[in-house]
Amino acid sequence: MTREYVLHDGKRGSALALRITPRASQNQIVGILDDGTVKVHLTADPSDKDMNGEVVAFLAEVLGVPKNCLEVVAGENGRDKLLSVLDMDVETAHQRIVARME
Repeated sequence: MTREYVLHDGKRGSALALRITPRASQNQIVGILDDGTVKVHLTADPSDKDMNGEVVAFLAEVLGVPKNCLEVVAGENGRDKLLSVLDMDVETAHQRIVARME
């Protein structure tokens, strides 16, 4: 199954495709795949019911936006997620993510 996620400009914001790796030693952005998917390592356990909350909290910090501007809109129960970012264009989101890559 091939995924075709990319960053998209929306009317009020943008969307980020994420690939989550749980049980990491620290929360961090580790790279961007060829299809635009952002690779994120999280300390959360994959069975943690609040993993989406941790994704939102971490990306809110990375992007410099309030948590209520972010929402997991697809992939709530998987490693591949689609995150809606209100009031931020794709270019700004991309720049902030690249600045935090380790």
